[in-house]
Amino acid sequence: MDETPELAREQGYVSTIFGRRRYLHAIKDRNFMVRSRAEREAINMPIQGTASDIVKIAMLKVSKALKENKLQTKMLMQVHDELLLEAPSEEIVQVKQILVEEMESAATLDVPLIVEVGSGKNWMDVK
Repeated sequence: MDETPELAREQGYVSTIFGRRRYLHAIKDRNFMVRSRAEREAINMPIQGTASDIVKIAMLKVSKALKENKLQTKMLMQVHDELLLEAPSEEIVQVKQILVEEMESAATLDVPLIVEVGSGKNWMDVK
């Protein structure tokens, strides 16, 4: 937490594990409030940005697997670290397997990516 704002001041940006950059011009601002906000953003972005990158990679992998398996299931939306899909009942078991395999393999980290999958008639009923 101490090193990241310093690194941002030196290079002008912070990046995710995958190399996506966020430039922080305000990190050298004279105004304490403006500079403090940029420092908080510098600390937060590598973590939140990497999580976002992982979900995007997972979405691409899931989409590709659904097409390759010629499934009728549709990916409807993403909310934070969740994917919402609409699937015919006969595809649910296969789609759950695809979700776990593709999402858990979206990135190789020091900690494992663990995916929980549920299903229900609507989003409120998912278990």
